[in-house]
Amino acid sequence: MFDFHTTLVDGGDPHEWLALAGATTGAPLPIHLDAAAHFLHNVWEHAGDVDPDSSRDLSPADHRRVFDELMAHAREAEGVDIDPALAAELYRIMPEQWHPYADALPVLRSLRAAGLRIALISNVGIEVAHILDRTGLAEFLDAVVLSCHVGAVKPDPVIFERALADLRVEPRHALMVGDSQVADAGAVGCGVRTLLLPRTQGRIRGLDIVCRVAGVAYDPDAVPGP
Repeated sequence: MFDFHTTLVDGGDPHEWLALAGATTGAPLPIHLDAAAHFLHNVWEHAGDVDPDSSRDLSPADHRRVFDELMAHAREAEGVDIDPALAAELYRIMPEQWHPYADALPVLRSLRAAGLRIALISNVGIEVAHILDRTGLAEFLDAVVLSCHVGAVKPDPVIFERALADLRVEPRHALMVGDSQVADAGAVGCGVRTLLLPRTQGRIRGLDIVCRVAGVAYDPDAVPGP
């Protein structure tokens, strides 16, 4: 069972994200461009400041509302002023910035080749099916469990129990892979072994360790990459 954002996919280059939004809208880029890029790179880590109850992960409307609040927070708390038109375009194109880490597809294919069932469990308030299709991840997923579908966010046991049921597997035979010591570690309370990967920079996520834990041969060339 894999977390999605910053586990299987990264958020892309924030400078490119800003440049693309600016080129599309013609809106001015922030004066402090590097500070704005840094804020956007960690935008959902800042969400706890304005949305401690994670309402953003329960509906598209709340997801957008919290993003707008984060843009205001960037201006008031971080001194980063992002033009409203630019912010709207940043939100619109945000999902298109998400791409699998270079080792994500090879790991999923290696696990599938070994006969293992795979689920995605994500705290997210928007639909991601089109992203899964675009990136090729959908081919390897037996279940997709989103907080906005089940009405519960990690670490609530409900979302893990739903994934276990969809996979038809007992907790003791499952492995949760994520990056949050709060959200993803909630699987431990359900009796699921949990592997937490620290957030890293670069295209290699270090997901091959999942194959080692699962006792599966890892083929780094299973899916040709760019």
